Amino acid sequence: MKPLHLDTPLLRAAPGLFPQAEVWLKMDALQPSGSFKLRGVGRLVQEAAAEGVREIVCASGGNAGFAAAYAARALGMAVTIVLPETSSPAVAEKIAARGASVLRHGAAFDEANAFAIALAAERGARHVHPFDHPLLWKGHSTLIDEVLAEGVEFDAVITAVGGGGLYCGIVQGLQRHGLNEVPVIALETLGADSLSRSLQAGEAVTLPAITSIATSLGARRVAAEALRLAQSHPTLSLTVSDRDATQACVRFADAMRVMVEPACGAALAALSVHEATLARFKRPLIEVCGGIAVSTAMLATWTMSA
Repeated sequence: MKPLHLDTPLLRAAPGLFPQAEVWLKMDALQPSGSFKLRGVGRLVQEAAAEGVREIVCASGGNAGFAAAYAARALGMAVTIVLPETSSPAVAEKIAARGASVLRHGAAFDEANAFAIALAAERGARHVHPFDHPLLWKGHSTLIDEVLAEGVEFDAVITAVGGGGLYCGIVQGLQRHGLNEVPVIALETLGADSLSRSLQAGEAVTLPAITSIATSLGARRVAAEALRLAQSHPTLSLTVSDRDATQACVRFADAMRVMVEPACGAALAALSVHEATLARFKRPLIEVCGGIAVSTAMLATWTMSA
């Protein structure tokens, strides 16, 4: 079946945006869903449609919900998105405008997802997880296929990590092409750093709460597969502050004329904030994951509050 996501542009970063002279940007902010999420979520929804499912239910902080709404409407399916209370009214409005029924439940993703699972079972609908499913990881892995098809060589992949679905897809894509030694630089904002804390502890850690403004990274516990891969594939887990992430968003908008959320800004901040640590990488690839919550007004608000 033809994928719902686009083969997004691979761009060389504007001169001076990063310390390295050659930085490649996989522009998934330009997906029809506004983020990379359509790669994996679209695959899951298409699979459900092929099995005759008529309705899907998805819990999300925003981006996966928008992708699920986009995919479901494209395939003529009913869709309900459950948002936690931390998601903004603007995000809820954008998802509803795609034809989804939007509900709110719980203070964080965990509570919203438990509600979504129960609701799907009650309705006989298909529950779509936003980051923890093998088909979803396979969908995300296509970004590596696309980069390699362009013939671009890179010596590291930099990505933001929330629940870990994107990270899993990137690692799987690298390993499928025999690039087992290419490291993944996994970025989180402080206060949404469940992978970093889990790696430090040597076991899965559940954050007591999400305190970062990067709510798209707001999974209190990273997927088990993400932690397993981070312990076996070359992975460097780093954190940045909310201020670092939002400043990176502003610099990126100025240089590349594309706006992204602070969740994406975490990855964009890595090369500058951790310049000494990452100086050995000469041709890094950054996954520009995007985000639907961004606007000129929100960019100003994040900048003031971070």
